Amino acid sequence: MGKDEFTIVIFPGSLGTPKKLLLPRRFVKFGVLVSFVVLVGILGSSFYFVQQYLDMQGSEAELVKLRRESKISKIQVEKFAQQVKNFETEMVRLERFEKKLRVITALENSPQSIEKNWGVGGPYGLSTNSFTTAMGRGAAGRVERLSNGLDHLGKQAKIQSISFQELDDFFKNQKSLLSSTPSIWPTRGWVTSSFGFRKSPFTGLREKHEGWDIAARSGAPVRATADGVVVVEGREYGYGNMVEIDHGYGLVTRYGHNSKHLVKVGDKVKRGQVVSLVGNTGRSTGPHLHYEVLLNSVPVSPKNYILED
Repeated sequence: MGKDEFTIVIFPGSLGTPKKLLLPRRFVKFGVLVSFVVLVGILGSSFYFVQQYLDMQGSEAELVKLRRESKISKIQVEKFAQQVKNFETEMVRLERFEKKLRVITALENSPQSIEKNWGVGGPYGLSTNSFTTAMGRGAAGRVERLSNGLDHLGKQAKIQSISFQELDDFFKNQKSLLSSTPSIWPTRGWVTSSFGFRKSPFTGLREKHEGWDIAARSGAPVRATADGVVVVEGREYGYGNMVEIDHGYGLVTRYGHNSKHLVKVGDKVKRGQVVSLVGNTGRSTGPHLHYEVLLNSVPVSPKNYILED
């Protein structure tokens, strides 16, 4: 064997003939070097991929945490947004209520009424859909929208407080007017024909309806909507059996188509007192109450004189 060769003896078995394999020294060295490089490469790659896997695991855990926190934040913001929206709805309801109070107290042209901004406008993007869009634009956008909405509602609440204070002062000095002002439903039912022009159910022609038709069961109680004195009790053309109450201060209410009257001319009545029963007398197509409110002999919409929802 030369110095530049390696001899490898292979024994195929206990009975087999040994075989010799001669490998050049340079080939062996090259093979060892390649094997070392491959081993180092495998070890390096294994370390790299293990590190990447661990990093990925950490990132996934962080992503899950962020998603959970984002979901919780979204739910909290939407819940808060709904509360703001409910507050806004309540403000709108209070403003409608205040308008009615100002109409019946003749304060609709007061400085507070003229200067204030009736109606709070749109919801400032506080709906669920708007917040879903805002979530994609970041928390800063959501907070800004909420802040703007709350600032606006805060200003409206201050204005409303001042306005109600004016009404409170008025009522303290006008107890008699308050008790004499129609403000409740005369009977419970459905408004089948409102105040204003309508198509006549008898002629089919356009006519002015000067009150409300409130459908109710026959015999249902009809109540005085304010304190006053009965000035008419009997059968009137078109109205059938009718009761008319003078409340003073130029206010009069009429209750038509009754089946029975429980008061007579000259009786003093209180708000809520039953004065008649619902019927179908006179110019009527079915059991209902025809209710009118007159201010200085001019019919006005009963809607402005019902403070109950």
